[in-house]
Amino acid sequence: MNNTGSKTIARNKRARFEYFIEERIEAGLSLQGWEVKSLRDARVQFADSYVLLKDHEAFLFGCRIDPLPTASTHFTPDPVRTRKLLLHRREINRLASLVDRKGYSVVPTALYWSRGKAKVEIGLARGKKMHDKRKVEKDRDWKRQKARILKHG
Repeated sequence: MNNTGSKTIARNKRARFEYFIEERIEAGLSLQGWEVKSLRDARVQFADSYVLLKDHEAFLFGCRIDPLPTASTHFTPDPVRTRKLLLHRREINRLASLVDRKGYSVVPTALYWSRGKAKVEIGLARGKKMHDKRKVEKDRDWKRQKARILKHG
């Protein structure tokens, strides 16, 4: 999670637990200067964030980027402000039609650096039911136990 070699800033593990992610899309993120510096220091809480498609635009809500203590005193930074996602128009239209017609959700799954720019990986997701969550957890536990058995004999 630090900036020494890893390009990933934050992951949304809750999204993998709550949803079946069927498709992943890379989106740019409109940031202010102090936010970029805070992201380089990995001062971000990403778990409760979500994507809203409105008026042919995409927005990231609930992502908290805490300002560095050395931030300027000339303005007051808003850590949970709404940030615009940068996508092509046809991608936004396709996502909006799938959300409206087929009942999908658009959730952010990861925040990372790509060629010096902050990117958000958003996923086209379908919600899991409680029995789906139990089945996934049961399969994961079985794989872990199987690996232990094979390792120790």
